[in-house]
Amino acid sequence: MDVEGYARRSLKQGRASQDIISDLADCIVEIKDVSREYALSFARAVIVEVIATKELKNDILMYEKSGVSMGMFGVGSRGTGDFYAHRKIAEIIGNSGATVGVEDMDDAGVVQAGGQFIVCTVDGMHSRLSDFPYLAGFHVTRATLRDCYVMGARPVMLFSDIHVADDGDVAKIFDYTAGVTTVGELTGVPLVSGSTLRIGGDMVIGDRMTGCVGTVGVADHITARRQAAPGDLLLMTEGAGGGTIATTALYYGYHDVVDRTINLTFLHAADIILKSDLLGSIHAMTDVTNGGLRGDIHEMAKTAGLRFIIEEETVQGLVNPDVYRMLMELKIDPLGVSIDALLIIARPDTIHKVQSLLSGKGIKSSIIGRVEEGKAEPVLIRNGMEEEFNPRFREAAYTPLKKLVEKKQQDFELMKKQVDLAAKAAIEKKARIIQKLTR
Repeated sequence: MDVEGYARRSLKQGRASQDIISDLADCIVEIKDVSREYALSFARAVIVEVIATKELKNDILMYEKSGVSMGMFGVGSRGTGDFYAHRKIAEIIGNSGATVGVEDMDDAGVVQAGGQFIVCTVDGMHSRLSDFPYLAGFHVTRATLRDCYVMGARPVMLFSDIHVADDGDVAKIFDYTAGVTTVGELTGVPLVSGSTLRIGGDMVIGDRMTGCVGTVGVADHITARRQAAPGDLLLMTEGAGGGTIATTALYYGYHDVVDRTINLTFLHAADIILKSDLLGSIHAMTDVTNGGLRGDIHEMAKTAGLRFIIEEETVQGLVNPDVYRMLMELKIDPLGVSIDALLIIARPDTIHKVQSLLSGKGIKSSIIGRVEEGKAEPVLIRNGMEEEFNPRFREAAYTPLKKLVEKKQQDFELMKKQVDLAAKAAIEKKARIIQKLTR
């Protein structure tokens, strides 16, 4: 519980401070093992701090609100709202001069230094794995390493950031770190630095955990999405999912499926390709994560400015059988959820060589589609017929709560206008401060 947020909302509603203090103390006693007297003192201190920061006019301290919440807009839910927000972030950053920057909407960023490409990527742990720290650490580390590999880079180090709320057990940090370093040690990539903090300091009570893991890698040849070309084929490896599938399995009671996600198949496949002489012939690679193929193919088509055509039947055969069974029984779209497969884009002769290479190492893969000239769009071949293959507002709902939230529709076009205004305000503020600091 965010006690500061509770106090701010209550004051904004015009409630008396003493009433807020009393109610807030009730909440604190319910969550924390403290006396009523201490809870009242805690609540009074919260009110003092909130009132002290209530009427701020300084340009640095204020921001123009959009009136659209993260949940309403689907930020972090790997759908159209999330992709739109990320493109706004890219506008605020502007032209960074990076070899591959945020405007490319790729898996990682790339700069050149010392004659090599330096690749950096970061992934946040799955928010629903807070009570399963080892699983959270394992999957987020695997995710950031994937994003490094698919840029054609060899990972050289990991960094971690872990936040646990005030009442969380310290052991969460240790179990999470064990998950991170399990993947790191098995892939030969050391965890070298990081940060450990409480979520919201004293202002957030409860035991929620969140965090991220990042990777730095080096490359001689990069495989950015924008390099896809007409005539290319798309090769995809089998995927058993990561944090998303593990979360689905946990909260729907398919606990045996969680074990299917504990593997390093993707990383081994990528490593095999990087060590081969085929890497220089590969145009682009990605991992099937952001809203599943629906999200990734949509973004790739947009970035490359080409038509991407996907064969649904072939894709279905590349989802781990146990995972696929679970998704079908729960009526979750396999094309709209992260399955953590490796997707490789190259000329037909290169694709066939990569497929043969992977097959020789026991890694299953199939050609699932092709790239064509034409309108920049994703297309799905279903039962022999072409149909639209666009991402939904959110990725496929994969927990009971997500299925409930998914039903709550909002006016997306109106929200976009409000978000546009907030992004524009941030760009203008950035320009004002830069001008001030360079006078």
